[in-house]
Amino acid sequence: MPLDETALDCLFHTARTPERWTDRPVDLDTVRALYDLVKLGPTSGNGSPARFVFLSTQDAKERLRPALSEGNVEKAMTAPVVVIVAHDPLFFDRFAQLNPEPDLRSWFAADVGLAEETAFRNGTLEGGYMILAARALGLDALPMSGFDATLVEDTFLLGEGWRANFLICLGHGEPVETPRAPRLSFDEACRVL
Repeated sequence: MPLDETALDCLFHTARTPERWTDRPVDLDTVRALYDLVKLGPTSGNGSPARFVFLSTQDAKERLRPALSEGNVEKAMTAPVVVIVAHDPLFFDRFAQLNPEPDLRSWFAADVGLAEETAFRNGTLEGGYMILAARALGLDALPMSGFDATLVEDTFLLGEGWRANFLICLGHGEPVETPRAPRLSFDEACRVL
């Protein structure tokens, strides 16, 4: 059944990427509810390669500061939560738990290129689910790529072996005053064959 206009507005039509944050916090229950929605999104073979690190304290965000490009520092430092969207290159080690299909693990264990491509693609997809889930829960989301991934991995992910993909700032944004940036039309971006 299609969503009603209110839900579509929340997810797409009126949803905006915030430019500034309010000081309203995001509690751990909301973070858990967010992940509980994200984990339900489809991934190839139910591999679920995304891994998320939620930076919710000022100390954790300060550790992120050196990795941020200059234009992203204030946005990240003032956001209630910054999420490192990462992926696990060894996601296939969880197939015994996530997908009982025989020999599925061996396909990826034997082909590092296939495993990395699959982990990156599906981890990115799960990051997209996080943006929509955040909006569905009444949060605003600001995805960003302006950061040093190696520094983020060395600072936050080294013990896990996960690979950083992008960041999402979460919170309650102040109303956006600028007009929405243009988008491509259907005819510019799509082909029907």
